[in-house]
Amino acid sequence: MNLILFGPPAAGKGTQAKRLVDEKGFIQLATGDMLRAARASGSELGKQVASILDEGALVSDEIVIALIAEQLDLNPNAKGFIFDGFPRTVAQAEALDKLLAQKGQKIDHVIRLVVDEVALVNRISLRFEQQGRSDDNPEVYVKRLVAYNEQTAPLLPFYEARNLIREVDGMASIKEVSAEIDRVLALAR
Repeated sequence: MNLILFGPPAAGKGTQAKRLVDEKGFIQLATGDMLRAARASGSELGKQVASILDEGALVSDEIVIALIAEQLDLNPNAKGFIFDGFPRTVAQAEALDKLLAQKGQKIDHVIRLVVDEVALVNRISLRFEQQGRSDDNPEVYVKRLVAYNEQTAPLLPFYEARNLIREVDGMASIKEVSAEIDRVLALAR
């Protein structure tokens, strides 16, 4: 079973993905984590990623798709994948469908974490103060949120047309969000 966790940055996708990995044995493909690892590597790709992230922009489709393809190839016997922060554009969604089809797989569910954007800005400001992640800088975060709304939110009709979207209240407690995601997965079997 392959899942996409859908929602803006700081919606709780990473938290839920980690739980699902621990409980269900899936592999989490979190583009944010992959991008931070590329950035930390100091490689040419990492330097390119750092520049893009520091501006608050989204990385190119080619870079993200290359990172995802690499992970799929490294885990051919995976029980399933959780896509966290990917796809971000319709072009990426189409590329992901093509990539998965080549491997005899598909997206089974898109779990959309519905959140309040003002609360997210407050959440990210607190996380920046506590953890100091450069991509959590509140000013950069607002740019990421604008980019999400302009570039990623248009994916909703793409997945709605495939009847794959399941909405979950992302502003509920972590425990409540977890229970709702589990309910969605149980009903879908």
